Amino acid sequence: MSDMLTQLQRLVIASGNAGKVEEFRAYLADLGVTLIPKPDNIDVEETGITFIENAHLKASQVAIATSEWAIADDSGLEVSALNGAPGVLSARYADTDSDRIHRVLSELGNQPNREAQFVCAIAIASPDGAIVADAIGICKGAIADAPRGTGGFGYDPIFLVPELQQTFGEILPEVKAKISHRAKALTALRSKLQHFLNH
Repeated sequence: MSDMLTQLQRLVIASGNAGKVEEFRAYLADLGVTLIPKPDNIDVEETGITFIENAHLKASQVAIATSEWAIADDSGLEVSALNGAPGVLSARYADTDSDRIHRVLSELGNQPNREAQFVCAIAIASPDGAIVADAIGICKGAIADAPRGTGGFGYDPIFLVPELQQTFGEILPEVKAKISHRAKALTALRSKLQHFLNH
């Protein structure tokens, strides 16, 4: 297991999203894990119908392609009044972040039910593609009437945290790092990894 722990200090992250990569680096920094961006020529088609299926798919395929340990996540926004949309299609709902935000707000219109949640599924795969640990994190909130704040990325400016009355685009990064769906998934993943490494 000590060999495995040494190997896990280096992880290829199956993401080209710069904001997401930085969040992962911040969360894993105290574990001494070095995150290596995936090569640009590796592109995994997300064919899963759930976030966890896509996380498994990306981690496994990137691990096999690079012969390295790999970490991947699939995350997105689920809006209750839109029957869970955009869901696993969150990143592909339109061409740009602003267009994706505009589409969600347009489809929601004046709907009084603004309930929504961010979901993040994370998986780690060994170099042979086997999934060794995974976790899901959920952050419940609501959709704001209009974008607020310039922080974060993706749908952050319209995702309202009710108890703070601020969007993810308005809250400080250190606050988001404690309450976000990605933070919750990584916390769960870390405890699973520690259990895995100690047995």
